[in-house]
Amino acid sequence: MIARSIKITGILLFLTMAYLFALSCNQKEPQNEGNNNPVKEKALIDANRQMVKAEDRQIKDMLERYGWKMTETGSGLRYLIYQEGPGLQPEEGKAVRLAYSVKLLNGDLIYSSEKDGMMEFIVGKGGVPAGLEEGILLLHVGDKAKLIIPSHLAYGLLGDQNKIPPKVTLVYDVHLVELK
Repeated sequence: MIARSIKITGILLFLTMAYLFALSCNQKEPQNEGNNNPVKEKALIDANRQMVKAEDRQIKDMLERYGWKMTETGSGLRYLIYQEGPGLQPEEGKAVRLAYSVKLLNGDLIYSSEKDGMMEFIVGKGGVPAGLEEGILLLHVGDKAKLIIPSHLAYGLLGDQNKIPPKVTLVYDVHLVELK
């Protein structure tokens, strides 16, 4: 089911790019920055809406399959704190240390602290996906949580140029070990 949804999303992305390429090749007038084409703009917006809907459906399918009752933020991040810790809550500008695993929706393990070492970063300074920073700000030291990060809050259209493919939703399992 997930593989089929990923293929459909990939096909939609390919068709959108092919359509936009064909439109740009057939354009007879010179392009100016201020020269907006409402037909192209609408086609791109519609294609993006379809891709977001397909990704959201994949996430909902996974949540149903595992029976996870997650909270969704306004950005689209979903989270579930399954073990509460007694510690302080992180703030922007503070360094955090995490044990973690990163998986695709199909369960394939991409990265983990067991293999790659603990993750440390300063909240609000970038260098990690926006969805991870948003999720960490919801936790306290000692909390363990699952975060489902849609592609627009993860690595987007490019992936991480290493193990994470383009346009994928990521499932983080995190344990906020300490603040520094």
